[in-house]
Amino acid sequence: MKVRKAVGAIVTIGEDYVLILKTKIHTTEGKKEIEGEWDFIKGGVEEEDSSLEEAILRELEEETGMKAFLVKKEFEEKISFKFPQEVADKIGYHSQETTMFLVEYRGENKDWLPQDDEVSEIGFFKKEVVLRKLAHEETRKYFKKHCLN
Repeated sequence: MKVRKAVGAIVTIGEDYVLILKTKIHTTEGKKEIEGEWDFIKGGVEEEDSSLEEAILRELEEETGMKAFLVKKEFEEKISFKFPQEVADKIGYHSQETTMFLVEYRGENKDWLPQDDEVSEIGFFKKEVVLRKLAHEETRKYFKKHCLN
């Protein structure tokens, strides 16, 4: 089994941060439903992506339908974790390494609708709410370290 290379975006709109409620995951047998988890927009790097920045802009558009994003920063530190064995067996990867970006939404429209059937909701939250909403401890620690000054 191998490491899944992924990208993720901490997206800001003014004082708010964008989170998605993910309700399905890709497995070797297709998409499977999961209990909803709030997270930043993340996704796998694909062969046709010419760079990690291109990969995150593609993911953002795929999941939100929006295009008015400005990449402000690529974080050096990655979010790395091992999948539980039962998940690893289903998805074909033993771990994931996610390159995170700080991204600003520059558009006017806040009527975002999920464009991907893995996502059931898109929310806009203040910093302190983001910490309560994020489903994964690794992501919460990362957000605290890099975004809460």
